[in-house]
Order: sequence, then C-alpha cells, then structure tokens
Amino acid sequence: MAGYLLQRLVQAVIVVFAMSVIVFVGVYAIGNPIDVLIDPGATAEIRENLIRQYGLDQPLWRQYLVFLGNVAQGDMGTSMVYNIPVVDLVFSRLPATLELVLVSVCIATLIGIPAGLYAGYRPDSVGAKAIMALSVLGFSVPTFWIGMLLIMGFAVQLGWLPSGGRGDEGSILGLRTSLATADGWSHVIMPAINLSLFKMGLLIRLTRAGMVEAMSTDYVRFARAQGLPDRQIVFRHVLRNISIPIVTVFGLELGSTLAFAVVTESVFNWPGVGKLIIDSILQLDRPVMVSYLVLVVVLFVLINLTVDLVYARLDPRVRLRGEDA
Repeated sequence: MAGYLLQRLVQAVIVVFAMSVIVFVGVYAIGNPIDVLIDPGATAEIRENLIRQYGLDQPLWRQYLVFLGNVAQGDMGTSMVYNIPVVDLVFSRLPATLELVLVSVCIATLIGIPAGLYAGYRPDSVGAKAIMALSVLGFSVPTFWIGMLLIMGFAVQLGWLPSGGRGDEGSILGLRTSLATADGWSHVIMPAINLSLFKMGLLIRLTRAGMVEAMSTDYVRFARAQGLPDRQIVFRHVLRNISIPIVTVFGLELGSTLAFAVVTESVFNWPGVGKLIIDSILQLDRPVMVSYLVLVVVLFVLINLTVDLVYARLDPRVRLRGEDA
C-alpha cells in the first residue's frame, strides 16, 4: 500500500506540474489585463507603473518561476480586480459551491441509483421505460435551458422559490452555511436540481446496465435457488458487484461538478467559485484564473486516487500495486 501511494503521489506531482505549465501559458496568451484594469485615457507612465507592479514586464518563463516560488510558500498571488489574496478569495466563495454540489450529488444519488436498479430489475415495465426516457432528457437538454425553465416556472409563474442568490446563513456544528436555514434551502433547491440532472441520468443508465447484466449471472441464479428473496439478492449481492463502475463515475462526476458548476452558478447568480471564474475571465484577472485551474487539476488527481483506494475496499480481487511488496 505504501509503495502504491508513493507511486501515485509522484505521478500526481508530475501531472500537476505539467498542467500548471499548460494553464499558465494558455491564460497568459489570451490578452493583457492592464487593458481592462485601467482607463483607456490613462497616461503611458501610469500604464508602465502598473505593468511593473504586477510583474508583467518580465519574460513569461520568469513570471512562471515567480509563480511556482510563491505557490511553494502557499501564496497563489493577489487578485488584480479585488486586490486581495487569491487563496482568501477562492475560499470565501468555496462554501457556497460545496453546498450546491453536496445537495446536487445527494439528489442524483438518492434518485439515480434506486431508479436504475428498478429499471434494470423490471426492464420491460412502463415505469422502467419512463425512467430511461427521463434519463435521456437529463443527458440531452442543455443545463442553462433547464435552469431558465425552472426559474420561469417556480420563481416567475408560481412564485414558490427565489430566482437566484444564496439566501440566509445559519450555523451547523460551528460552520456557517445556508443549509441551516429554510431560506437557504429555498435558494439552493432549484440550482441543485438543475446541476444534478446530468449526473442523475448517468447514474440511472449505468446502474440499469449493470443490473441487467448481473441478473442473468450464475450467482444470482444460485441465490434464487437457495430461496433468498430478490430484495436481499439485489441490495446485498448485485449492488455490491456493480458498485465499482458506479463509484468510478460518481468520483469523476463529483470532481467535474465541483470544478465546472459554472453554468448553473451563472444562471442562478449563485455566489460560488464557478461564478468567480466567469467574472475573472471577463475581467482578465490572471492570478484567479491560473490558481483556479491549478486547484481543479489537484482536485481531480486527489479524487482519482481516492477512487482507486475505494476499489480495493469494494472488491477484494482488486490489488493495489505495491501492496504485496
């Protein structure tokens, strides 16, 4: 186990380093933020002073080395727009995104997996066909369009839910969160549903496919021959055997949801990290853009490592390299 973890950590460092180079070069090639930060009528002296202040007069390779040196000290730079450390800015927005992702993932999991099990257990029933049709809609319909429909229906026409924002915050175990108040839940429920639909459709189709395949295997026939009820067979045996692909997709989708909840946060004006990166792109706030993308890379590396470790827990046949060394 120790050898496997060491190998994966070395791979993670290489991946993060390579991606940081790509991100840094790509972001610094899209434009000059000074053109956005200062008035077009500013003097050349003001412009040059600002360029020197942010180190933009240095060669790109030198700017990258300075960036790496700062990151090694825990400094991701200072936002050009907000004039505060990027780490403080990102972490001030992160709780809102985590709330949204947590609720959306719970909705997708609590509905998607049971619905997929039912659709695979009774594949020819009307209910199973309806579930699969809804899963196709979850894949096909654009997220921003569903979000606008939800706003038009539940906020504008019915007036049941607010159209945007985060809502009032409360305290749970000493943590400030909008999930501690009824007003916070009224604000989070629509964007969470919108964000969960694609993941829900994916879990339904994946679980159904695994269920259909597993129900025709020998171990299910033997279990039925022993008189075990179908409920016990499904939840104690089948679900465990099809859990590895589900965990894989769940882990990857968790990472993508955290990293790319941009559309939903923009549609619902949710003050999370996704909304922050959109604003940073529009304002060419380079330190925020680079730091966010590097953090996304680190996030995916950590999630992939966690998924691999869960494999061994779910299926004893999975052996981690270096475990027997």
